Amino acid sequence: MPLAGAPMIVRQIERIRRARRIERLVVATSTDASDDALAEVVRRQGTQVHRGPLDDVLARFVGALDAFGPAEYVVRLTGDCPLADPQVIDATLAHVLDAGVDYGSNTPPHRSFPKGLDVEMMTADALRLAATRAATVEEREHVTWALHQRPDLYRQAFLSQTAEEGDVRWTVDYADDYRFVCAVYDALYPGNPGFASDDVRRLVRSRPDLVTFGGERRV
Repeated sequence: MPLAGAPMIVRQIERIRRARRIERLVVATSTDASDDALAEVVRRQGTQVHRGPLDDVLARFVGALDAFGPAEYVVRLTGDCPLADPQVIDATLAHVLDAGVDYGSNTPPHRSFPKGLDVEMMTADALRLAATRAATVEEREHVTWALHQRPDLYRQAFLSQTAEEGDVRWTVDYADDYRFVCAVYDALYPGNPGFASDDVRRLVRSRPDLVTFGGERRV
């Protein structure tokens, strides 16, 4: 879907590339024909692509690691988050690296960041181990399911913020989410393509029509 004159995934990639701690960026999509257009768009834009099983996303991630590694760590950012914040990405990765753990994120059991700013990081060894142990649909579909569900097997660390924004919705799953993000980009992107999360917060607070757009908390 278009966002400020380009496919939404392209806008998200623009934002992710501003993160200083990410060295390589790969779009891991499926081999299904329905993803042909996505693969072509991101390749034209200069991003590497790995294609794997439609229903086994964990295998896709391991395949991307095999194809574009070696790497010591793997970061997972889902493709429905066009308001991804490079500063939050860098802060999360720094926190996980400093903790020296197998897996970490900014989505601990008590979420404090808005939905749509999610960042997960794991060691490549932990990812491969999880793939060899995976025995359920959840583990195969949700990639990091076992990593965050099994603190007895994987050392974990989580980053939280002071503000309580865990029920703020900035991700794009539904039509109203897309319309909300379009409104944000239409207002901010032309004057400042690198707008930050605080710019989004200020905009939404200044626009009563956006505060609970689609019946969801947006700030």
